[in-house]
Amino acid sequence: MKAGSLIVSVFGDAVLPRGGRIWLGSLINLLGPLDLNERLVRTTVFRLVKDDWLTTQTQGRRTDYMLTASGQRRFEEAARQIYAAEAPLWDRRWRLVMVLGELAPREREQLRRALYWQGFGEFSPTCFVHPGADLESSFDALGADGMSGLLPKLMPLLAVNPRLGQSAHDADIVQSAWNLESLAGAYTDFVACYQPILDALRQSAPEGVDEQSAFLVRMLLIHDFRRLLLRDPELPEVLLPSGWPGHAARQLCKALYRRLLGPSERHLDRHLLLANGELPPASSLVSERFQGQDALTELA
Repeated sequence: MKAGSLIVSVFGDAVLPRGGRIWLGSLINLLGPLDLNERLVRTTVFRLVKDDWLTTQTQGRRTDYMLTASGQRRFEEAARQIYAAEAPLWDRRWRLVMVLGELAPREREQLRRALYWQGFGEFSPTCFVHPGADLESSFDALGADGMSGLLPKLMPLLAVNPRLGQSAHDADIVQSAWNLESLAGAYTDFVACYQPILDALRQSAPEGVDEQSAFLVRMLLIHDFRRLLLRDPELPEVLLPSGWPGHAARQLCKALYRRLLGPSERHLDRHLLLANGELPPASSLVSERFQGQDALTELA
């Protein structure tokens, strides 16, 4: 588990709905039980500032940290996938990123990895493909990741499949561009990790759940699920293998998140502090997450 990625998840899931800022000392205290010591948190936060994920605001001798506009945009784009009640419907158009100019091997690998974490598959050495990405946002993200110099060598395209049913060409694209077996294994591991926690919560009284533990599990849950979704192209049902474990993982994440929400928010009510000592209240953004019908049924 990388500390920087986890801290970004904490900012997006817990800090953003409470005004988007937190005192560094409060962040250190919140993450201490995960064996992230003060030195590691400080070093990681300073690196996130340098990488334009976070910015600072001084209050006397203390400092608040908050997501930059770029960092907030990147997390909000991910949030549309993370907290969606269901996976989006496919409009039957493939999003393509074509490489038109020569790239040095290091540049090409940097581009491949950046697009991989946006869910793009590699259809050929000069073509990356995704079923539903916002191409403008994808290019903005590449620029934010320090690849502005590569953008003139890339062309975004939309490819429309006129057939109403599943096309052999679509299946060929999926087989060539993604390793679904690896992704399926990651989803299966996710379910195996978190299903016992949900089972235990179903058997316990809501008031008996430890608030700090609920917060820590919630952060790890969203962190792990976010990392999976960054790799997942969210292919339409017709192009997925039967019994796709990504569906079970999404349902599990929704159900567990909703059960952890109350006690974890009570923990944040007492421990998420600003540099001036204030405890910022949560907005309605938190309660609106995962508000699908099946999530509500799970809570009943």
